[in-house]
Amino acid sequence: MVDATNHAPGAGNRPPESLSARIRRAVLWRSGSQVIAQIVQWGATFLVIRILTPADYGLFAMTQVVLMLAAMLNGMGLANALVRAPDLRREDIARVFGMLIVANLTLGAMQVAVAPLVAAYYREPRVADILRVQSLLYLANPLIALAQGQLARTLEFARQARVNILAALAGAGTALTGALLGWGVWALVAAPIALFGARAIGLTIAAGGVPRPSFAFRGAGAFARYGGLVAAGQFFAFVWSQADVAIAGRIVDARTLGLYATALFLVQIVVSKVVPPLNEVAFAAYARLQGTPGAVGRAFLTLVRAVMVVAMPFYMGLASAAEPIVLTALGPHWHDAAPIVALLALSMPAYTLYVLLGPACDALGRPGIATANAAAAAVIAPLAVIVSVQWGIMALAGSWIGTFALLLAIGARRALPVIGVSAGQLARAAAPAVGASVAMATVVVLVDRALPPLAAPARLGMLVAAGGAVYAGWLLVFARESITALLSLVRPRPAG
Repeated sequence: MVDATNHAPGAGNRPPESLSARIRRAVLWRSGSQVIAQIVQWGATFLVIRILTPADYGLFAMTQVVLMLAAMLNGMGLANALVRAPDLRREDIARVFGMLIVANLTLGAMQVAVAPLVAAYYREPRVADILRVQSLLYLANPLIALAQGQLARTLEFARQARVNILAALAGAGTALTGALLGWGVWALVAAPIALFGARAIGLTIAAGGVPRPSFAFRGAGAFARYGGLVAAGQFFAFVWSQADVAIAGRIVDARTLGLYATALFLVQIVVSKVVPPLNEVAFAAYARLQGTPGAVGRAFLTLVRAVMVVAMPFYMGLASAAEPIVLTALGPHWHDAAPIVALLALSMPAYTLYVLLGPACDALGRPGIATANAAAAAVIAPLAVIVSVQWGIMALAGSWIGTFALLLAIGARRALPVIGVSAGQLARAAAPAVGASVAMATVVVLVDRALPPLAAPARLGMLVAAGGAVYAGWLLVFARESITALLSLVRPRPAG
């Protein structure tokens, strides 16, 4: 068989690279572009949050439950199957493209059909109109998924990076313009439509154009089975990850839901914005390393060390300084979100480790592991939400601490033997960042208590300086290997 995506355009003009060099270059481009894109998006987001109201965000959150469900079924698993396939023919790409088109057109039609039912569930008529407009997103999904799969297969993330930055500018500009013009919730609706449209056009050009789709699906069984298992896992992930908004949205008012949803957005910045691009590169790298004994396990532990060095101080900083962070970043009318942020932040370390497990198992040809983990979560998390929300939104936020710890224990028991890593190795990989962050949070709390009354930005600046000094000093003295792991992902090495 001939690999139809074996070389990126122009690759023949470059000297051959080692796999490790290609992985580092992919990490640099994917992570670097993500940082730039997120700076653009976060800058616009925090400006928009200051303009819009919690009720606007609560209304938008009601529609996100449906969009998240559709995102789990939009065929990205088919694109992942392209990435890990040992050999790939042009007719395989055409069939996958046809399957993506059918899946997304079906999802769009279903969303339009169920829009009135969702609006009735939330007792909010405007939800129906928002969902109808958001169905435009499904026109872009097939182009995005196919192009991403083709480019990731060759670890070609430079082109993706440029497109992602331009798309972020399009989305952020649309959101900010809409908010300033008084669109209200419609500014939040228009932004992702602009972003997805820009990505679809840009990635298609980067991948070399649109292939002619094939709707003759005979011979695509292996792709369908792999994609189906990934989709099943994503569906279960939707059930448990959206249980809080779906259930609480019917019990609490729009303002309270908006406070919770915005707090969730803030604490999940790392796990939802920084970790996914790293997982995307890691998945492609694991797929190339799967033939080398022990290589995937070593790569996985390196990723854990690097991610936790970045993630842990962010989470513990939010937990120990939630009030000045919320007042500075979001504004005084979001003050009531601060205690919710503090509780949710404590649940994020376990969740971060949990989401790192799936890509390694998927790349090793075992997507059923992630599916089984998500199925367990789809039972446990909704039950926890149903019980905890009866005592209010704070109880709901606090319940995630125990829920994520339990999900990590269940997921690690299934996934770690497949990856080739023990529970002790995973704990030792995460421990240095955890210890440094706990020390940092302790100092931040003590300094905050000793400070005189200050404006929120000044108070936050002093806490960040104190916490940052403690965290950096602790790592340099007690955990230099974690810094080395982070640098190993991006630092170039001499050839040979």
